[in-house]
Amino acid sequence: MKLKKVLAVCLVIIMAAVTIVGCSKDNSKTTNSDSGTAAEKATAEQTPSETKSDNSGEVVTLNFMGWEASPLETAAVEDGIAIFEKAHPNIKVNYTPGLAGSEYNAKLLASAASNSMPDVMFMMANAYRQFVSKGALLEVTDKFNGEFPLDDFIDSSKTIMSIDGKVYGVSSCTVSPILYYNKDVFDTAGVEYPNSDPANSWTMDEFREVAKKLSTDDIYGCYGLETVADTLAAQIISNGGARYSADYKTSTMNTPEVKKVLETIKAVRVEDGSAPDATTLDSVGMKAVQMLETGKVAMLIDGSWALQELAASGMNVGMAPLPSYGKVLTTGQAHLHCISAGTKYPEQAWEFVKFLSSLDYQGALVSSGLWMPNRKSMYEADMVAKWYKDDVHGDSYKNMLNYFKDAVVDPAALQYSSKCSDIISEETKLYFTDAQDIDTTLQNIDKRSNEAIAEALE
Repeated sequence: MKLKKVLAVCLVIIMAAVTIVGCSKDNSKTTNSDSGTAAEKATAEQTPSETKSDNSGEVVTLNFMGWEASPLETAAVEDGIAIFEKAHPNIKVNYTPGLAGSEYNAKLLASAASNSMPDVMFMMANAYRQFVSKGALLEVTDKFNGEFPLDDFIDSSKTIMSIDGKVYGVSSCTVSPILYYNKDVFDTAGVEYPNSDPANSWTMDEFREVAKKLSTDDIYGCYGLETVADTLAAQIISNGGARYSADYKTSTMNTPEVKKVLETIKAVRVEDGSAPDATTLDSVGMKAVQMLETGKVAMLIDGSWALQELAASGMNVGMAPLPSYGKVLTTGQAHLHCISAGTKYPEQAWEFVKFLSSLDYQGALVSSGLWMPNRKSMYEADMVAKWYKDDVHGDSYKNMLNYFKDAVVDPAALQYSSKCSDIISEETKLYFTDAQDIDTTLQNIDKRSNEAIAEALE
């Protein structure tokens, strides 16, 4: 049966390739010509900030570094830069998008050690406290308090930003893991859609039963549970577990609550036969969202940012809360916009960060489906009407607004080493692929994470 599924997936690879090419062409059209293409920016050598003069006065160039999660996101950032530069003719922004994840953090850490950090940067939430502890980020508490009402930020964003009452970066937005599903697959199978009201959402047992019903020789019932970097914390907290101690300086994964979650995740694929492993996607060259779009996967657990690409594809997509182990919840986090402690232009850098944190800039990306708002005021009915797009958010998103607004802060954003998330992914992959048992996996996660945290705090 698995071989048949892989062969069936191969039949749609050409369709997926055409889709990717089409998106790339569209994205190239939307890239602002003044700021250059994403490819040019990605290959540009990072240079120190420069000050130039022309007839209009002094022009400051800020180096700005982020990552390319998708061409759509890069185009949106570059469009925002063009708007900022038009409003601030004496400030130019040199944007360099790079790789996300551990590679991005490693590059930033190296630049911090050599005093060559960009003036402004995306800062991954799971690395924020580590960089603050090294004195690499400019404290902006007074500037922040003069511009933003802290109490307007939702609790998860407010908790991430504030370190001992001080602010070193401004939360860009919020993002959360959710459940996506292909309505056409459900309709063909005669299966009822998941309820988008958190009060009536599925338990994990109910999710497993539906995934089994939807699985055929050509379709997998679900995907995404084993990609634990973005989704595991919500499941652990839902089951009464915790990833870290109360002070976030000790890993606490080796518990019965966490063990049950990992065993359940593996059982969905191994016992139920409802999910492919990552090698299936690799073998056909498709991303998870493309598997959902083409009907090869019926349900996908992924980050809320995937909505931008899914909506742009025109597929008949639905959304629902994550299946729960007890308490219905999701986690919230997102990158911050931060200023290097060594920047020569703190005032101009703050003007840019202030723009990146504005409701106008954030609202455009929220409307596209890439982000979710991190301000309480943006969840009020009059503000929702301004950013909510029926052709992007569909008919179920509004039922989940409080679910997003009240998200539990992702514990990865409150610990002190960016390596911990990678350690969890590495060790759980060994368990999911039968390379080591569950007890060894949990012991290794705690041991390695504690070592990484201690190293970061030195």
